[in-house]
Amino acid sequence: MNFIDKVRVFLSAGEGGDGCLSFHREKFIEFGGPDGADGGKGGHIYLEASPHLTTLLELSLRPHIKGNDGENGKGNNKVGRDGGDIVIPVPMGTSVYHEGRLLVDMSRPGQRYLAAQGGRGGRGNLSFKSRLNTAPRICEKGAPGDSLTLELELKLLADVGLVGFPNAGKSSLLARLSHARPKIAEYPFTTISPNLGVAAHKGVSFVIADIPGLIEGAHRGKGLGADFLRHVERTRVLVHLIDPAGFADKNPVDGVKVIEAELKSFNPRLAQKPRILAVNKMDLPLAHEALRKVRARYRAREIFPISAATGEGLSELLDRVILELSRHPVPWQEPNAPPERFVKVEQGFRVQRIGAGLFELKGPFVERAAAMLKADLPEAVERFQKSLKRIGVDKALRQAGIGEGDMVRCGALEFEWTDKPYRSLPRLRHHRRTRIGVGRPK
Repeated sequence: MNFIDKVRVFLSAGEGGDGCLSFHREKFIEFGGPDGADGGKGGHIYLEASPHLTTLLELSLRPHIKGNDGENGKGNNKVGRDGGDIVIPVPMGTSVYHEGRLLVDMSRPGQRYLAAQGGRGGRGNLSFKSRLNTAPRICEKGAPGDSLTLELELKLLADVGLVGFPNAGKSSLLARLSHARPKIAEYPFTTISPNLGVAAHKGVSFVIADIPGLIEGAHRGKGLGADFLRHVERTRVLVHLIDPAGFADKNPVDGVKVIEAELKSFNPRLAQKPRILAVNKMDLPLAHEALRKVRARYRAREIFPISAATGEGLSELLDRVILELSRHPVPWQEPNAPPERFVKVEQGFRVQRIGAGLFELKGPFVERAAAMLKADLPEAVERFQKSLKRIGVDKALRQAGIGEGDMVRCGALEFEWTDKPYRSLPRLRHHRRTRIGVGRPK
């Protein structure tokens, strides 16, 4: 199975159902009144942290996700059915970004985040009934749901991280301590993706992550380290495996300095994590001399001689691991603490000239109102015109230099500008270009 830790997803929440324009008709009831019901709301899209996933492979294969639309309202006050919500499982440790800004960190099992909100259902003519208008001929389309692109980045949740040069025996140690079966070979860079395993020692179980081999310059993107260094950020303890043969032109003593410098350069917080040094491959003849040199250089630190092949020294190493884990417990988090929310305040609407006789009107309110407009209903068009005038669109368009007959574009809708009030314009049933106040769909 491929290990995918970065993916871009394209979410489109469900659209709301259209409201219904209907009047009650029944024998012997002359004035039944409006009975057009509202449409159902569109389905939301949620992200949910799942402890059963370790990769974003499924999302990488299906990055485009469309929510369920709400059903249209019907006559006789039959409200449309809501669109069902969609829950997308993601691995624990997934960070969600939008336009480079962190939205939420999915670190707790079962944690949910509303990624895309479905549109509300359009109102039927029954919702517009009032004392002054007892028979409204107006209804709304359903509001569109949120459409956005999110970047998901996975940082593995592990208690212990194995780091070191390529071919230091990290995969062999993981296979020895757990039921994980990573690829093991005699050549460097055998591991090209992180592996997870669950180890148990003296009644204590913990998760171990095998991080692909690091080399000098990994924090700048050299080798495989830049893509996988972030997976050690969430670990509580690091076990640095030392190859007694060294790597490339680095001897075991200098190799310790190189790896720790790479960790610090990538994230200074990694230098504050407890690090356990272990010289691996003690079953080889040259290992004892390498152990002596490492101990002479790092006198203040305890060095563990181990062999992943024979099991030598693993009990003492695991004793130290569970001791460090007890000293550095998992940071406690409020189970129901809401994620940090960012409120982006935008201008209500913006008017921009985009060509000769063509203006563009942008803004969340005006674009949503234009999307929900039933342009073939005169009362709906008049209500839309009054809404724009109430918030100052007329004044802004005049200041922008609009003239009689100019076009105004708002979302997928275009209006023809006129200063004449809507009520004074001719009402022709089949006349498609009747002008209305700030516009009429072309």
